Amino acid sequence: MFSLPTGQIGGRELFVVEFGDVVNYFSPYTASLFAFALIFTVIVIISRPERMVEIAFGGDAYLAKEIPTKDLAFQRFMAIACGLATLAAVVSGDLFNFALFTSMVGITNIGIVAAVRSRHVLNAAYQYGIVAMVATLPLFGAAAITLATTGSLSLWELYRAGITVPFVAKAFLVLGVMGEGMAPFYVAKAEITRAPGAPYILMIHVSSLLVFLRVVEIALSM
Repeated sequence: MFSLPTGQIGGRELFVVEFGDVVNYFSPYTASLFAFALIFTVIVIISRPERMVEIAFGGDAYLAKEIPTKDLAFQRFMAIACGLATLAAVVSGDLFNFALFTSMVGITNIGIVAAVRSRHVLNAAYQYGIVAMVATLPLFGAAAITLATTGSLSLWELYRAGITVPFVAKAFLVLGVMGEGMAPFYVAKAEITRAPGAPYILMIHVSSLLVFLRVVEIALSM
């Protein structure tokens, strides 16, 4: 019943998962993104960064820190939630759901950074939060423009040769994802990468990269 066009950039569908009128799909491209997101989500679940070691480069000095588990509970929860939202975004077959899960990735990224009790880190989370909130406008605006011009949000229909999605909708979609995924620009600060629970910061980079790779496929296929 559901079949992607032969020339679809991500390849033909391998199998589909239906949730009512929303049909998610796995193609060779989306399946590889899903696998990466799943691997890093599992790493977050099983990781135990309670014992943190700081190494002074250029010397033999190192410093071990004991981090209370309760201080990492919220950060671990947000990292797992970020992984789950990324899993849903990379296989979504609906443009609105893709925008929704992408915004969830942005929210959880803010939570991961904001969980650290440091003035510099919280300042970075505040800056990223403003950018992410502003990015929701072009992100969901792209879905609204697409629905108004084509009458559909299903990627199964938008990928068809007879459907023309306005360029402005594609540009807004990419711009919105870039705004939601700008966390790496802030977590690159040394204050954050050295913060307690820093391994969870890895999920921010991974989710941002995978969601951006997915939106490139969507924009080029529509």
